[in-house]
Amino acid sequence: MDTVDQHNALRQAAQKRIRASHALGGDADCLAQYYRKWADSYELDVDRECYCGPSIVAELAGAVQAAYIRTERAATAILDAGCGTGLLGIQLEHLGFRLIDGFDLSEAMAEMARQTGVYRNVEDDIDLNRPLSDYSSASYDMTVCCGVFTLGHVHPHALGELARVTRPNGFVIASTCKRYAGAMSFEDEVMHLQEAGVLTPEQCLNDGRFLGEQDADYWTLRVLEKPAKQRL
Repeated sequence: MDTVDQHNALRQAAQKRIRASHALGGDADCLAQYYRKWADSYELDVDRECYCGPSIVAELAGAVQAAYIRTERAATAILDAGCGTGLLGIQLEHLGFRLIDGFDLSEAMAEMARQTGVYRNVEDDIDLNRPLSDYSSASYDMTVCCGVFTLGHVHPHALGELARVTRPNGFVIASTCKRYAGAMSFEDEVMHLQEAGVLTPEQCLNDGRFLGEQDADYWTLRVLEKPAKQRL
């Protein structure tokens, strides 16, 4: 097999693993088991597909911090929800963020994130399809989420929990894969939370590059000030 054929075979195998992850239906046990097996080759696979989502989300976080958050960047508290192996955390650290916490459903992926050394703390076995009971309300200046609102993973209702753990006038920055956004009615959830006074969309970059041939929307959402008992 020559070099080109080998490259194509490796890429096809990566694409197959990525597609398989989209068919897991959000079941926590299936996802945890799948990512336990995939963890060692995950970064190579997404790199072959030119995964640019983490750098885009990090750049958006940097712009939001500079424009809206008075706290210095190194003292801005960020939660990386569904941090995976830490690709987004690394990009955030490169931009000067230092107070970064993360969590992931997969113990194997979370351990790889810990090994990057850029996180203050990383928790595992955290299912975003359930309430984030281990996280207090209004704990973070920003919550970032990349590659999580995608088919077979996390349902749109998790957005309410991301807003809850973010302080008033803080921001949630999230990517949503295009096929997911339509199939799962993510925009409807944003509108629902806006009508409930939980958050408001400040910006949405539509049809941005994400992973291989997949595009994504990139949401910047401001958390509104409202008594906790009235929040969803």
